[in-house]
Amino acid sequence: MLQNLVHYNLHFLLPLVIAVAFYRTYWLKAYLIMVATMLIDLDHLLATPIFDPNRCSINFHPLHTYWAIGLYVLLLIPKKTRLIGIGLVIHIIADSADCALM
Repeated sequence: MLQNLVHYNLHFLLPLVIAVAFYRTYWLKAYLIMVATMLIDLDHLLATPIFDPNRCSINFHPLHTYWAIGLYVLLLIPKKTRLIGIGLVIHIIADSADCALM
């Protein structure tokens, strides 16, 4: 229960806080871009079983590997990709929190 609360708050509330605090003039667009980065979870479809509550996503699924995470951090640098980078890094933080709470 606590794990789900932390996970979903990080996925949905943290991007909202960042959007409102730092992208006030276009907070909704910023929020939707950051939330859309959850599409990296499509790589879970490649796993068997697709969902395993006892599996840590980090370095298991292709878009959750350390190499991919490095790319997500690099996306934070250019202004044009920053919102995508923020969303992806928040996603990885949320998934890492899951791993830590297992």
